[in-house]
Amino acid sequence: MQYRRFGRTQIQMPVFSCGGMRYQFKWQDVPASQIPRNNQKNLEATICRAIEVGINHIETARGYGTSEYQLGRILPSLPREELIVQTKINPSDNTREFQQKFEQSLKNLRLDYVDLLAIHGINDAESLQQSVRPGGCVEVVQKLQAQGKVRFLGFSTHGPTDIIVQAIATDLFDYVNLHWYYINQNNWAAIAAATRHDMGVFIISPSDKGGKLYQPPQKLVDLCNPLSPIVFNNLFCLSHSQVHTLSVGAARPQDFDEHLKTLALLDRSDDVLPPILARLEQAAIASLGESWAKTWHVGLPKHSETPGDVNIPVILWLRNLAIAYDMVDYAKMRYNLLGSGGSWFPGANAANINQLDLQYCLRNSPHAEKIPAILQEAHQLLGDAAIQRLSKQ
Repeated sequence: MQYRRFGRTQIQMPVFSCGGMRYQFKWQDVPASQIPRNNQKNLEATICRAIEVGINHIETARGYGTSEYQLGRILPSLPREELIVQTKINPSDNTREFQQKFEQSLKNLRLDYVDLLAIHGINDAESLQQSVRPGGCVEVVQKLQAQGKVRFLGFSTHGPTDIIVQAIATDLFDYVNLHWYYINQNNWAAIAAATRHDMGVFIISPSDKGGKLYQPPQKLVDLCNPLSPIVFNNLFCLSHSQVHTLSVGAARPQDFDEHLKTLALLDRSDDVLPPILARLEQAAIASLGESWAKTWHVGLPKHSETPGDVNIPVILWLRNLAIAYDMVDYAKMRYNLLGSGGSWFPGANAANINQLDLQYCLRNSPHAEKIPAILQEAHQLLGDAAIQRLSKQ
């Protein structure tokens, strides 16, 4: 395992973290008696495998159902001083409720303190205000820090880059969990801001939200050759020193194996990555046309500025991935969250696009005339039954 300084926390963080949202029994809290023995044994074997390969950062959340409780059955048996444990609590106007959820997390984990506590889901102006206002969630965590129950404070986010940068600019947080990987590099400005503030940078779900790379289409496999898409994406992320750790959402012990192949390549990324990056770019140009591939994103409105709240940038991005790299399953999964993802995946899909006048909101796009038809095409390609976020299923 290799380790990187996690910003001003000074923690030596493994470049892979053990994310806790795929091995738990349920997304809702259930009585301990309902948790099957084989599920618990699998979770414990997964944690033991993580520790065995040097992944000592265990990451979970109060919103991950039974994950915390199940971890609490094994964490006390491991050397506490060698672990980096993180949980996350959703922001709330009700700070008493926020603190009660944290205390429940600590009880579930059977620990006296957590190394890292993230405010979970600073995704919009409201959740940012709930967190940083006088008397808000950050002040609650600061009191918990004074009591020795929390070492460092961070935040996780699925929000737009400007909200993330605003949260970073408060200088109240020691680290950030955010999305950034090859297929979605929009948040680089936030990573740069975090680097200026000497914050730890944790990349959320690079293999799942980063493209369902554990089930890649053959075209993507061929383009990433001789690496697997998972190893390519890991190497792409970790070739940037500003990135400190990538979440591996392991569901079983062997899920770490493919990721570990990345380690031997970290010193060779300057040689290994360029030909793959060139093939990926050329494939996009060949499939989409050079002008569209390079400028499709220019001048697009935010969903809040668009009739019907349609999230045009996300829809076009997903359609591009489906056409350029055959990532249809991934694009469908994300597309059908639109309309039900709340602040975690905001905006509406293009189901009603032919009923909307987009002329004004597209006035700054060089592709304004053809985008309405492309949005209709995207809905025909990707539209399916609505999907809920995992935590709501």
